[in-house]
Amino acid sequence: MSVQDFKIAGVTIAAGEEKQIDAQIAKLPTRTPIDIPVIVSRSVNPGPTLLITGGMHGDEINGIEIVRRIVAKGYNKPLIGTTICIPILNIYGFIHFSRQVTDGGKDINRSFPGTKNGSLASQLAYRLSQDILPLIDHGIDFHTGGARINNYPQIRAMLGDPMNLELAQAFAPRFIINSPFREKSFRKEAANQGKSILVYEGGESLRLRKNAIDEGVNGLLRVMKHLKMRNDAPEINIPSLMIKKSTWLRARAGGIYHSFFRPGEEVKKGNVVGLITGPFGEFEHPMKSQTSGYVLSINNNPVVNRGDALMNIGIPDLPQ
Repeated sequence: MSVQDFKIAGVTIAAGEEKQIDAQIAKLPTRTPIDIPVIVSRSVNPGPTLLITGGMHGDEINGIEIVRRIVAKGYNKPLIGTTICIPILNIYGFIHFSRQVTDGGKDINRSFPGTKNGSLASQLAYRLSQDILPLIDHGIDFHTGGARINNYPQIRAMLGDPMNLELAQAFAPRFIINSPFREKSFRKEAANQGKSILVYEGGESLRLRKNAIDEGVNGLLRVMKHLKMRNDAPEINIPSLMIKKSTWLRARAGGIYHSFFRPGEEVKKGNVVGLITGPFGEFEHPMKSQTSGYVLSINNNPVVNRGDALMNIGIPDLPQ
């Protein structure tokens, strides 16, 4: 983007300025306005515009904390270009400890490109599609595992897209997962507009996990350094593994699940990765991995039904 002025929600931000814009999307039935704070920081030097978002799902607190920390520590002030930080996209869900918005449990991330007069989720998606996406070049959308799923810090990207792959490698997480677009998702709408968005996943909903937050901040700083928006960034501690295929291990019976592995650990085919026990002591079923790979995600809810997802195992794309 150029250094010319641009507007968000009717507010002009000039080159060299930093502003918090309280973008009003709608009102509660009590007529109380709900504003979404958008923090814009612009350099006087031309460069890319980077969107940094959290809280697309209101209960995914790790992503919110990552963006908050970026702003609080001043990491969002770029040497060149512009950063647009939105710590909480789904204010409604955040207030209610909920993944969705309040209008019938709709998911914003399945509502793009949205409509001006549609559901609340659709209105939020519309404003993001119309007011923010046209201004940016790249973005990182920070997420957390939902429904008691604990995700090991990971980047999800389209590995066939050269820019998406370049940014994912610059982020340098332990796992880079090939993730096709989902219909009506934020990432697909961004791609339709020619923008490259990464999705970061780390930790579990409604629970702060230090390693997921630290990895998210460190990866973002590495991307900013790669884009020449800052001079320094944390060193890469361990090479990334490309994951093009993963499989879920599912419960063979209902009961109480005891996991023997944690996210990030390597498993071998045939390893007993957990145990399902009957709550009245009537059985114990060992769960064996059907493949070799790395634990990307684990279900932290010990009470499971037959067929429930227990563990997501990623199969690395190793060089021949």
